[in-house]
Amino acid sequence: MAERLLPKDLNFDSPFPRLSRRLRLGVVGGGRISVTQATAARMTDRWEVTAGALSSDAARSKARGAEWHLPAERCYASFDEMAKAEAARLDGVDAVMITTPNHVHFEAAKAFLEAGIDVLCDKPLTNDVDEAEGLEEITARTGHIFAVGYAMSCFPVIRQAKQIVAEGGIGKINQIHVEFMQDWMTPDDVADAPHVKWRLDPKISGPTSCVGDIGTHAAHLASFVSGLPLTDLRAEFHVCGAPKPLEDTAFMFTRYQNEVPGTLMATRLAPGNRGGLRLRIFGNEGGLEWDLENSEQLKFNRFGEPDRIISRGHGHGIGPGAERLVRTARGFPEGIIEAWANLYTEFAMAVAARRDGVTVPDDWLTYPSVEQGADGVRFIDASVRSHQFGGDWVTL
Repeated sequence: MAERLLPKDLNFDSPFPRLSRRLRLGVVGGGRISVTQATAARMTDRWEVTAGALSSDAARSKARGAEWHLPAERCYASFDEMAKAEAARLDGVDAVMITTPNHVHFEAAKAFLEAGIDVLCDKPLTNDVDEAEGLEEITARTGHIFAVGYAMSCFPVIRQAKQIVAEGGIGKINQIHVEFMQDWMTPDDVADAPHVKWRLDPKISGPTSCVGDIGTHAAHLASFVSGLPLTDLRAEFHVCGAPKPLEDTAFMFTRYQNEVPGTLMATRLAPGNRGGLRLRIFGNEGGLEWDLENSEQLKFNRFGEPDRIISRGHGHGIGPGAERLVRTARGFPEGIIEAWANLYTEFAMAVAARRDGVTVPDDWLTYPSVEQGADGVRFIDASVRSHQFGGDWVTL
């Protein structure tokens, strides 16, 4: 009989419970983001990394695995080999994180889902709408857990913002503005860096670079907090710096459900901006503003009243859904690693609940789903088509 992971007397009004054991996590892709995510997963004390396909070269995969303290027999040269071998082991991985370049996501995720292993995949989910919808179908058919790496939605004050909007705190939404501005592509020779080349290669990155990478974060965050799906957009892509095969900048007008207008901007050529993700949502009774580089605080205004600054921590207006994700007291900063850890915490709870046959309330786990990942691919597809049509409006 399989070991139970969640306690039988599960209290959904309390913080996330401890599991009976750490879940076993596999890694596909050995780049920098895999290290970040593994660090975050370990921080939760709910995961241990036990296997990996860290390179397509067998010797290099084992060498890289040794750096991760993985046994040589659990270091694989392909995700197919890993999926089959781990599914056959009694102590095989419970789930896998996919941190490869974009063009590998579909086949890798499909292999693990069909092997009975839950998946957390980087965004964009795929480079193709049909493939993204294929992963939606496989997930629905198999009943497995599929999370997507929109970690920006996992900051506690973002969850608080979502709650404020849902409870009518700013009234009826009348506009949404979001931007993601970075500066790391400013130098003319940046495209020569190894970690940049694949991001500018259409065969790997897909039809976009900036939009698929950071624009999707912006689009997801706007819909996540507002609760409104993006319905239409008009987009212009630009190469503002040295010549590149894909865009480094994009400007968009957007429309959300109920004809709510907005704007979306994304660029990697804005000197002085590193994590320049900013969200502003305005309604007929108030507004919300959040800045990634000041991620601990949320500006909340009720029209005609003094502005409020809600800060991450216990109490002081933080609701239970956000407080579950708080680790340190107010005034002791948390950041992006903790946001990733929040994603892995909710993913762990979902994996454990599936394995134990536990149904959890809709508001208990708010991790980005495969459906939201597919929405991101539809957003990319619509923005590409709009740009190709000279900036015409396109429906998602």
